[in-house]
Amino acid sequence: MASRLNPYISFSGDARQAMEFYRSVLGGDLSLNGYGDSMPQVPPGYEDKIMHAMLETDSGFTLMAADMPPGMEHKPGNNYAVSLSGDDADELRGYWEKLSAGGNVAVPLEKQMWGDVFGMCTDKFGITWMVNISEQG
Repeated sequence: MASRLNPYISFSGDARQAMEFYRSVLGGDLSLNGYGDSMPQVPPGYEDKIMHAMLETDSGFTLMAADMPPGMEHKPGNNYAVSLSGDDADELRGYWEKLSAGGNVAVPLEKQMWGDVFGMCTDKFGITWMVNISEQG
């Protein structure tokens, strides 16, 4: 397997719901491994939480996530975003519509000064997404 770089997002208890939502948006195969599936003794309250999730799509996207492990504090930050980019405008607009629904749009998906169509939103799970549709030329 070649080396790869992909986002790994930490959640505070709703990783399953978030990853199922991302599968509904992006398609693909989702594997979910719960703390209860992987640990001989599950800490109280972690029976249904996700220790590791991976979504792999037909478009080649990989997104990983987990609920924070016991003893670690969940500290959401604004120092990351997940970027979707390419030149398939219909596909990317479809992702945008689903990701921005129920969330907050910071930059509407529209033509920008650099020539591409770009938008940025925070989805209903608090994750920031940037969508860039390259101008075909």
